[in-house]
Amino acid sequence: MQPSESIVACISNLAFNYAEHLAKDLELFAHHAGRKLVNTEDVILAAHRNENLSLSLRTFCNDLKAKEPQSERKRKKASRKEDKATTSALETAELLR
Repeated sequence: MQPSESIVACISNLAFNYAEHLAKDLELFAHHAGRKLVNTEDVILAAHRNENLSLSLRTFCNDLKAKEPQSERKRKKASRKEDKATTSALETAELLR
């Protein structure tokens, strides 16, 4: 069964609008926390209305943190100046608009 072009266009439009709304929410969460960069906690917070998704994201995040070597975590925290030099995801999103 082949969907009609109007259905595909409608679903594409809905997905784009949802992604745009999600990006704005993530930007606001980071700004409210006094940061310029979006982090995993912002993404988990954005998924708070969907308990299963929120739980899955939190579990995935915790698994990633557990697999990361301790020395690597310390090095990343110490390199905040490098983080400021990189382009943030929000700045990239602004360029795409």
